[in-house]
Amino acid sequence: MADRTFLSWPFFDDRLRALADELETWSVANLGDLDHRDTDTICRKLGSDLGEAGFLKHTGSADGQLDVRSLCLIRETLARHDGLADFAFAMQGLGTGAISLFGTDAQKEHWLPRSRCCKAISAFALTEPQSGSDVANST
Repeated sequence: MADRTFLSWPFFDDRLRALADELETWSVANLGDLDHRDTDTICRKLGSDLGEAGFLKHTGSADGQLDVRSLCLIRETLARHDGLADFAFAMQGLGTGAISLFGTDAQKEHWLPRSRCCKAISAFALTEPQSGSDVANST
C-alpha cells in the first residue's frame, strides 16, 4: 500500500481526500490485470472507463477552471497503478486543457462533453513558423 499520509496536509481538503479515495478504490478494482499487448485498444478502453467513472471531468471545464490539485492526485494514483491509465488520462487533459482555457464557447460546448466520456479522443498539436513541432529549438 502506498504512503498516502500527504493527504492530511492542509491544502488537501475533504473533497480532494474523497476524490483520492474514490480513485484508489476504482484503480484497485479496474487496473490490476490489464493486458497491454494491444496498446491502442487498451488505451481507448481505459479512456472510456475513466470517462464512465467520471474522472475525465477533471480534464477540462467550460469555465476554464482547472483544479491542479485534483489533476495531480489523479495522475499520481493512476501512474502508481498503471502507467497507461495515467497516459490515457493525461492525453485527454492535454487536448481539452487548451479548449477549456482558450476555446470559444461553441468549441467548449461541442468538444468537452465528448472528451469527458471519451467519445472524442483529445489531441494536442503545436507548430511554430521557425521550428515546427520542435519546441526546444524555437528561437
